[in-house]
Amino acid sequence: MEPSKVKAEWVASSLKDTEALADRLAGLAGPGTVIALDGDLGAGKTAFSQAFAAAIGVRGVVNSPTFTIIKEYEGEALPFYHMDVYRLSMEEADELGLDEYFYGSGVTIVEWASLIEELLPPKHLAVFIEHLGGEARRFRLSGSGEPYAAWIENGFR
Repeated sequence: MEPSKVKAEWVASSLKDTEALADRLAGLAGPGTVIALDGDLGAGKTAFSQAFAAAIGVRGVVNSPTFTIIKEYEGEALPFYHMDVYRLSMEEADELGLDEYFYGSGVTIVEWASLIEELLPPKHLAVFIEHLGGEARRFRLSGSGEPYAAWIENGFR
């Protein structure tokens, strides 16, 4: 049976608003949290990931793992696994052993997640980012299963 899906929208008029959303979601995250990010080039996937990492206490620079595919960071609260699967085929992604990250002790953010949708855990938070011009962004969130559906139902509290 497919997990229940609950949807919400968040409009950020500035980077500070994007950081506020990342901070709220980071406050809910625990071991095994998976956030699937999508959006056009320049939509703000990496900026969101950086803000999320800062919110869980990752020190230092968090940058796009475009060419390394997966970067691992130690956060104060949890390990942070940042993935960019844009350049991978489904077969290559399947060989990486992503389940070790998805079901591990940290938080995983996957940029371009729709490219490996079949490999994502059935329970995850999908976030589509749309660039509205300037610093403005629209975040469309879809929570599949628990706890993600509850996050959205409770307004990210």
